[in-house]
Amino acid sequence: MSVFDKAKDKAEQAIGAAKEKLGEKTGNQDLANSGRADQTEGQVKETGHDLRDRAEGGVQELKDKFNQ
Repeated sequence: MSVFDKAKDKAEQAIGAAKEKLGEKTGNQDLANSGRADQTEGQVKETGHDLRDRAEGGVQELKDKFNQ
């Protein structure tokens, strides 16, 4: 995963956490729910990027193995 992707995913999670807390403090349930959704979306994207990177690493290992 590129550093940019990781930072973007982490930022989305942090913004979501802030929105959730602000929504809870102000009694705005819609904002709190939106924050939770943002956090979940950021986590899903991060997991997807991690899986993609692992798959690419596995493919590269196979290529290296067959090229020896």
